[in-house]
Amino acid sequence: MDFINIFALAVALAMDAFAVAIATGVRLKRVSLRQFFRLAWHFGLFQALMPIIGWAAGLTVRDQIERFDHWIAFGLLTFVGVNMIREACKLEEDAKEKHDPTRGLTLVMLSVATSIDALAVGLTISMLQVSIWLPAIIIGLVAGAFTVVGLHLGKSVGSAERLSPVAGVLGGVVLLGIGVKILIEHKALAFLF
Repeated sequence: MDFINIFALAVALAMDAFAVAIATGVRLKRVSLRQFFRLAWHFGLFQALMPIIGWAAGLTVRDQIERFDHWIAFGLLTFVGVNMIREACKLEEDAKEKHDPTRGLTLVMLSVATSIDALAVGLTISMLQVSIWLPAIIIGLVAGAFTVVGLHLGKSVGSAERLSPVAGVLGGVVLLGIGVKILIEHKALAFLF
């Protein structure tokens, strides 16, 4: 794989992290340097590690993983998205008690959900018999950079007080949309059409 193909792949994989970062920025309104670092570090780390895990697994467990990886990503994104919508609809006094999505279990769930596709990419790269190390590093760095930009954009939108509840609902809807998109891409909803 040449650098341009790896970079294009990294950008495609970073789109989910970018969208989730925007939604997170909207939710937080004010994002500290520590929150920027935590989210970018975790999204970048998980995006870099998942292809390595997929590559190492190779063909031995591919069929078992492919059957349910999209449902895991959908479930995690739905859980976080529904919570974002619920909190955006709460009264103003409740809004001060918002949970920080750049910490704890929510951070881990978002990191896994946005990087599940990278696992499949790692499996594919193993079939091509290509070294995973350079692609994994580039994928991780691009995801981290897109996360920082997404957080900044989301923070800008979320800081407008009148737009904040609407932006929070939209952020939750975006997460739900990403979850549904993952199911559609994996043809998990084919029975509906």
